[in-house]
Amino acid sequence: MLVWLADYLSNFYSPFSVVQYLTLRGILAVITALIISWVAGPWVIQKLNDLQMGQAIRSDGPQSHLKKAGTPTMGGALILLAMFVSILFWADLSNRYVWIVLGTTLAFGLVGWVDDYRKVVEKNPRGLTARWKYLWQSLFGLTAASALYYTAQLPAETELIVPFFKDIALQMGPAYILLTYFVIVGTSNAVNLTDGLDGLAILPAVMVSGALGLIAYLTGNYQFASYLHIPFISGTGELLIISAALCGAGLGFLWFNTYPAMVFMGDIGSLALGAALGVMAVIVRQELVLVIMGGVFVMETLSVILQVASFKLTGKRIFRMAPIHHHFELKGWPEPRVIVRFWIITVVLVLVGLATLKIR
Repeated sequence: MLVWLADYLSNFYSPFSVVQYLTLRGILAVITALIISWVAGPWVIQKLNDLQMGQAIRSDGPQSHLKKAGTPTMGGALILLAMFVSILFWADLSNRYVWIVLGTTLAFGLVGWVDDYRKVVEKNPRGLTARWKYLWQSLFGLTAASALYYTAQLPAETELIVPFFKDIALQMGPAYILLTYFVIVGTSNAVNLTDGLDGLAILPAVMVSGALGLIAYLTGNYQFASYLHIPFISGTGELLIISAALCGAGLGFLWFNTYPAMVFMGDIGSLALGAALGVMAVIVRQELVLVIMGGVFVMETLSVILQVASFKLTGKRIFRMAPIHHHFELKGWPEPRVIVRFWIITVVLVLVGLATLKIR
């Protein structure tokens, strides 16, 4: 929105043309989303308290969590508000990738909102049943995948890039839709599973988003893409603005979500942010790098899969409780220790993921 205004004003006063630079708009997107989060945060938290949007706590989980009962949830709405306003301000709204990411994020956020509403307002502990949740996630995931596939203009947009190898790029064809679906839905649910401790999910999401924003900037620049032997995809640089807005909104939310949390993200936030990370990784053709950088999300998801499979097949559990962050809590780790150590792991994995761009 402001990009168009600045472009118009540059006809009368040339310094306005500086707004066209992606790097400047990225910085402004971070700052805008951060300020919105800080300013709107107390009001949103108070509103959630007034509406009695308190989180219910499982009695079979770590006993230290029982004191969190009643903490307002659905705070992911604050993240989406700050993120969307910042994007509408600073992104080029004529870019198709911007609208695909925005639409997917909003759609998955809507699924999360329904789930949270049924749990918190209707007092239905099951929320949105798994069957309906996955049905709507699948519908929205396939819609995004189809939109990307049928609007692709170059073969590079539907190739599978293998990390560490500069000459291996597999043309997916229609299988691209299936891969994209799994990446978007899988990442959405992985972030959702990770969101079990104060700040545990949001900072890794911010770090992965920041890295994807950098990759998007490089992918959308022909010279950088050629130098790094990654596919050049015109227009992907605009994802830097989305990534920056997510980072600013996420850091602003962490201000209130850090231990001990004043507000929880809820499914409205975790499902939406996971979907945003998944679709951005697909657009820049770095799905496998996302698996590396989002290793904490992968670890949390695998712990649940292994726990369920082991119990059904043998009647025994591998972990004291899944997802795995609860396992470490039940082993005696204080909650802040679990959170910070998972953050540290994410920092390392994000650096490894970025290193794959050069080590080819």
